[in-house]
Amino acid sequence: MTKRTLLFSLAGVAAVGGVVAGGLAASAASAAPEKPALKNGSAHYTAPSANAAGSFTYTVDVSDDSGIRGLKVVAWPASSKLNPTATDLRSVESATCKTTSDDTSRCTYTLKISKKDAAAAAKGTWYVSALATAKDGDTTFASKAATFDITG
Repeated sequence: MTKRTLLFSLAGVAAVGGVVAGGLAASAASAAPEKPALKNGSAHYTAPSANAAGSFTYTVDVSDDSGIRGLKVVAWPASSKLNPTATDLRSVESATCKTTSDDTSRCTYTLKISKKDAAAAAKGTWYVSALATAKDGDTTFASKAATFDITG
């Protein structure tokens, strides 16, 4: 499925339940393995102009004691009543992650938005769902990791 099809056609997908997860549950002294943590996340939508394509960007710092393998991201309109699951996100495109320390990566997902895409997009609030995977295989899913608005 193309990025645009996934991003702007989610309204046609059957609604599914979601789980919000995140944060570090274990202290450094705990024997329990840590799950990846998403921090400092932000989403930004820029509408296309007469001379340039628009864009959607989601950036987040992802940490885990084993390091970060990757981050999957999808944006969806609140009006669709969707709630993608971790399973749904396993088949979407990945963000680009760059290591910033032994256990943290800054992950960025960017999508160019054409005038046609922008015209077809639902107006109003959108959510970003994210699935982080650590090098040791642990995962963290956030069904509403960030929000942004599309106006016009």
